[in-house]
Amino acid sequence: MTAEDLLAAANRKSRGKRPYFLESRQTEQVLSIVMAVAQELAVLRERQDTLERILAERGLPGAAEIEAFVPDAAAREARGRWTEEYLARILRILHQDAESQQLPSEHSAEDVARELAGD
Repeated sequence: MTAEDLLAAANRKSRGKRPYFLESRQTEQVLSIVMAVAQELAVLRERQDTLERILAERGLPGAAEIEAFVPDAAAREARGRWTEEYLARILRILHQDAESQQLPSEHSAEDVARELAGD
């Protein structure tokens, strides 16, 4: 899968308007971004812990060597691509909101439910 495919996948959204439940749309957007970052951090922390434990069990270099590691050009490039994809994932709510403002008006799930109920 290419980087463009990954970015497109990260920006997929459901049809219709996004329902908002908090005080403001901006508050929900910030919460969504924070939760995306928290999810990413939790996964990375778990993986790092796993790797450090495996290394320690096998008597291989551990946390100090990881801290001292200097990546080569290929690693820096790969990390740069990952960072771009990561930012696209955590900021996708802002991207989707900007995109939806450029599209013709969509009905929210609540609008459809009211219309079907005859309200």
